[in-house]
Amino acid sequence: MSKIAFVFPGQGSQKVGMGRDIFEKNESAKSVFVEADQVLKQPLSALIFEGDQRELTQTNQAQPAILTTSVALLRAFQEMTDVKADCTAGHSLGEFTAYVAAGVLTFPDAVQLVKKRGLLMEAAVPSGGAMAAVLGMEQEKLATICDRVGQDHIVSIANINCPGQIVLSGSSDGVTRASELAMAQGAKRVIPLDVSGPFHSEMMIRAAEQFNSALSATEIKPANIPVYTNVTAEPTSDIISSLTEQLYSSVRWQATIENMIRDGVDCFIEIGPGKVLAGLVKKINKEVAVYSVYDDASCILVAKTLKGVTSE
Repeated sequence: MSKIAFVFPGQGSQKVGMGRDIFEKNESAKSVFVEADQVLKQPLSALIFEGDQRELTQTNQAQPAILTTSVALLRAFQEMTDVKADCTAGHSLGEFTAYVAAGVLTFPDAVQLVKKRGLLMEAAVPSGGAMAAVLGMEQEKLATICDRVGQDHIVSIANINCPGQIVLSGSSDGVTRASELAMAQGAKRVIPLDVSGPFHSEMMIRAAEQFNSALSATEIKPANIPVYTNVTAEPTSDIISSLTEQLYSSVRWQATIENMIRDGVDCFIEIGPGKVLAGLVKKINKEVAVYSVYDDASCILVAKTLKGVTSE
């Protein structure tokens, strides 16, 4: 293997009970959950381990919960193996975990930031909005549909996840109309997403402006490994601008993975609840090695599988 990348999941991966086994079996992981409770002054770990799924799915709860679980799994994995990442990235919210992994943000700062981010995102659009996944349609064709519908409604491409999987975001009317046109013009399927707002659309600009203040008040350290950002699909030194723009810009996940592979990555390790990103990476490139660390058993298995393998 020439290069290894750690990648971290975003919102949608939350599930009651995630991380509980690693909390019970690994002291380093346990300390992350304890610290989150203390920093946020709320029993976040209780919500994660045995709370209500609907409450956990709320944006202002899901974001710190996923970040905390991902960092706990990262700490446990790092304790079990000498495998190190040459670079890192995260899908939307997951980019904050990537910055923790790269030493840019401390965990306490990151968990407070994503809590604030979730609250601002929920408050940005009181009237709501919508998102929908479009399967089996080319990006250029869908962009044309968005331009057409955008003359009367708000709609844009929010996520470019992998070939044949693109997510729309915007007003309810805009997403509905664009979805109808996509189906009429050959999309295989359109799936409305169960989300609390039109994330990664221009309807999040106000939230981004407010979030920029919180970011500007946070200590940002130089990255010890490259972090590929959602906005550019490349590493950047302007982290505050990148995390601000990310709220209303497209998540260029497919391009991010392709650029990492271009730069020599041939092994991806997803660390966090679920295995969504591992599936996306396989759809983007079938030749690279992909592993998932999502609980205690998978953490041990991947550590044993890659034992002794270090980055060059």
